[in-house]
Amino acid sequence: MARSRSKGWPDAPEPLPLPVVDNHTHLESVLAWRADGWEASSSLDAQLERAAAVGVTRMVQVGCDLAAVDWTSTMVGAHEQLLGAVAIHPNEAVRHAGIQEVAADGLDPEDPYETSLDEAFAHVAEVARDNDRIRAVGETGLDHFRAGPAGRAVQREAFRAHIALAKELGLALQIHDRDAHDEVVGVLLADGAPDRTVFHCFSGDAALARLAVSHGWFLSFAGPVSFGPNDALRSALREVPPSQLLLETDAPYLTVHPFRGRPNAPYLLPGTVRTVAEVTGRSVDEVCTSVVATSEAVYGRW
Repeated sequence: MARSRSKGWPDAPEPLPLPVVDNHTHLESVLAWRADGWEASSSLDAQLERAAAVGVTRMVQVGCDLAAVDWTSTMVGAHEQLLGAVAIHPNEAVRHAGIQEVAADGLDPEDPYETSLDEAFAHVAEVARDNDRIRAVGETGLDHFRAGPAGRAVQREAFRAHIALAKELGLALQIHDRDAHDEVVGVLLADGAPDRTVFHCFSGDAALARLAVSHGWFLSFAGPVSFGPNDALRSALREVPPSQLLLETDAPYLTVHPFRGRPNAPYLLPGTVRTVAEVTGRSVDEVCTSVVATSEAVYGRW
């Protein structure tokens, strides 16, 4: 099917036969999304209802800048469908550190923040300690696409601090890994990965998937597994046992085929569920059941 060129919200997919969990979504960004004529996506309650109507009944809300950290902490306490993850995103860490350099993507650097990286991280740690519905530290990691040499050094140290925090608090770790597979694995092996370490929006090949599985790490797949050119990613998916497989939207980004380029939200996760079922030769029921079980193994019950 050709990719739709509409800019609006996709229609709701066929409901899943069983409930499933969206393991990584940025609902504060879903609600604020405006571009190319897209309208804001109504209220949080409306998004949660829209998702539940198609079988996406629970979500892990990820706040990875200071404003989103506080929003996440508040919302997971107010909505039983939500658990939270908090961190300073690797690209945010560069701005908090005051680094301004032309990055690998060639874009001009964004302005630094007044709040130092130490202060920002201390706030994340405080929120994670004080709110028992924050069940993960993340997303944290390395982004070689956006950072130059100085930024990458800052990201590495921030990553290590987040790893230490997750281990101290007994929380899961959600990893952002963009163009930095070897370096991310190197830090995890050198510092010791938390017991429940998740590669958010896994983007590696089959070899990396096998390595991650061998260390007991979890791999979370998003919309890109449905994109036509991503045969290597689908090969990686086949290497992951159900007990280590998670699914996510990463909304409002990375919308599943055939809606790539349109805004994403948890209600669109069924498209990824059905893609995973087709690629792995499992039934949709089996995928839903295993994703729920694995989600609870990583984040606990809710």
